[in-house]
Amino acid sequence: MIKIRLQRKGRKKRPFYHIVVADSRSPRDGRIIEQLGRFDNVSESKELTYDEERVMHWLKIGAQPSDTVRSIFKKEGILYKMHLIRWGKSDEEIEAALEEWRQAREEKSKDDDVSRKAKQQQILKAEEKEYKKQLEEKAAAAAKELERKKAQEEAAKAEAEAEAKEAAEEESAKATEETADEVKEEEQETAADESAKAEADEKEEVKAEESEEAPAEEKKEAKAEETEEAPAKEEAKADDSEEEEKAEAKEEASKEESKEEPAEAEEKKEAAPKEEKKAEEKEEAPSQVSTDMNATEAIDHIKNTPIDDLKGFVPEDEDRVTVQRAWESKQEE
Repeated sequence: MIKIRLQRKGRKKRPFYHIVVADSRSPRDGRIIEQLGRFDNVSESKELTYDEERVMHWLKIGAQPSDTVRSIFKKEGILYKMHLIRWGKSDEEIEAALEEWRQAREEKSKDDDVSRKAKQQQILKAEEKEYKKQLEEKAAAAAKELERKKAQEEAAKAEAEAEAKEAAEEESAKATEETADEVKEEEQETAADESAKAEADEKEEVKAEESEEAPAEEKKEAKAEETEEAPAKEEAKADDSEEEEKAEAKEEASKEESKEEPAEAEEKKEAAPKEEKKAEEKEEAPSQVSTDMNATEAIDHIKNTPIDDLKGFVPEDEDRVTVQRAWESKQEE
């Protein structure tokens, strides 16, 4: 049996077909009887060329078209013309019927084009709405994150202030206790000195009563020496108290410095990984991606930009159909 079928040509993933007449027993790429035309359904123009006279000739002598070839001839009106010839119509009637059929087909194709454009516009509008919605959700999430960070910072500040107040209160309490202890020690020392003086006076009086024969000048010298020793003792006590106060002030300053140094070191350690993360995010983030644009802007950018400059422009999370189609067509070019 003689068949009219398609013979595959071209390369991998980019085929085109020859419309050929061949024996049904021959393989697809085997020997053919005659080539009638060429069909390319991969390109946007959908190229189709054929010799109508030879096609009509082979159909009249009984050649059977394959299913794909039959649908092609049906769309081109060849099968309709064969039916008119078999019904015995004249050439003028056949031409008039074919002209009427072509006009109806053109009107239908226009309606199909309009419906396709309308669908495309609807898809674009839906994608733009979804894109705006995603942007609003991202903005809301960013605002919530900022509020959460501010609340955490305020809580941390309040805790730090409370800790500082507690530390200051503790230090003041310690200082008051130390001053109270010092006052008590001074009072005790003064009381001991007074008691010692009283005992010394009593002893002197006893000695004076016992030794009435001692000259008056020796008594005066003894009293003068006692009066000179008393202010010397008081000066020595004042010097000792001043040295103790200086030593305590130095110890408090060293404690405060030791508290501040680990706090500053911890702040530097916490700030260092944050700065490193920011630098890494800036290096990894592409300059511009399709998800940052609406559908029409992304499609125009893909069409007007060389394919070498579009690396990473369409990320994996791009779910808009129109943008994906534009990217695929750009890759095929």
